[in-house]
Amino acid sequence: MRVVRRNANCSSSRSATDPSMTAAHLLPILLLIGSNLFMTFAWYGHLKYPTAPLWAVVFISWGIALVEYWLAVPANRLGHHVYSAAELKTLQEIITLVIFAGFSALWLKEPLTLNHAVGFGFIALGAFFIFRGPF
Repeated sequence: MRVVRRNANCSSSRSATDPSMTAAHLLPILLLIGSNLFMTFAWYGHLKYPTAPLWAVVFISWGIALVEYWLAVPANRLGHHVYSAAELKTLQEIITLVIFAGFSALWLKEPLTLNHAVGFGFIALGAFFIFRGPF
């Protein structure tokens, strides 16, 4: 399975299963994980506190989101050297779903159902086609 880089900024055409992933490949993923942790709390953390004033929730969420931007923008800037924009977006969406699933179950105490698993599965199938390369 070869990943063909269609973007001139992408310097590598490594296999998606290549065990010699470099820091250039891993750092954007780690930054996106951190970014999504902050963004999930910014967008959904306040749902656990429904009586908190809306103005306060907005300001607190905005402050949390600022940290998210300090992680997401460098992740995309650095990642674009080794991943296409579509691959970066796909990584971000998969990371978001995994983090949100955990957040929903652990923080909000909302159970994950078979419907969620099927929906996430279809999204993962889409990610497979993004990274599979051209047909």
